Amino acid sequence: MLDMRPDCERCGADLPAHAPGAFICSFECSFCAPCAEALDERCPNCGGDLTDRPTRSKAQLIAYPASTTRKHKP
Repeated sequence: MLDMRPDCERCGADLPAHAPGAFICSFECSFCAPCAEALDERCPNCGGDLTDRPTRSKAQLIAYPASTTRKHKP
């Protein structure tokens, strides 16, 4: 199950688990769409591809909540 991190690691933008617009690499590093585009869809941490993160329905978020650990370091 994906960690569904709550923020963009680059700019700190919120990335709700139920909303589209988040991108992840195979290590689940998470970025917003503008940052993924600025990074040429390449993860700066591992060099892997950034791909669309799937969404999690609100009903499933009750049973399987998203992470609350924020990764952005200002």
